[in-house]
Amino acid sequence: MSRTTRERIVAEALRLFAERGYAATSVAEIEAAAGLSPGAGGLYRHFPSKQEVLAAAVRERIEHTRDQVNATLAESEHFKSKPLDLRLRMTCHAGIAKMREEQDLIRVLFRDLDQFPHLVADLRDGVVNPLYESIAAWLSTQPEFKERDEDWEAIAAILGGSVVNYWLANESLYETPVKTDEKRFAAAWARLAMGLLGRD
Repeated sequence: MSRTTRERIVAEALRLFAERGYAATSVAEIEAAAGLSPGAGGLYRHFPSKQEVLAAAVRERIEHTRDQVNATLAESEHFKSKPLDLRLRMTCHAGIAKMREEQDLIRVLFRDLDQFPHLVADLRDGVVNPLYESIAAWLSTQPEFKERDEDWEAIAAILGGSVVNYWLANESLYETPVKTDEKRFAAAWARLAMGLLGRD
């Protein structure tokens, strides 16, 4: 399905913001990347400002993440008969894939979003916290852990934070920490999770 002009503007603006920075990206460059005549004002027919394009990108990722979390939690019900180790590894791989999917927004977050504290708050409350909450909810409903009285949110912060750090280190340093590939990382992550929860 082809994207609308508005969707193209948001997608291309986010890509350019990630590559060059928000301040260094002009409206004309966004228009050209979105297939509009650069400098002709096409962007302003859809958005009142460049900042509103960035805000729209954040809102879009919030909505997408909400739908994604709900769908993933529902789908995970089908895998409860699989071994716990496998379920944990699948969860770890899904977390890394989510970081990869959001890489442009993450780059903008670290580079430019300190200029827009309201967008940081929106991103934290609309994307980051729901992801950690979904990990906590997922862990607490696994058959092996269902009767456990644990601080699932704190455990989710530890496990989720390690996935975030793994991806960020690879992204920033162009190499995974101590050259640990994703398969090895996910296997060790699952063993650590099972050990933390007394299932090693």
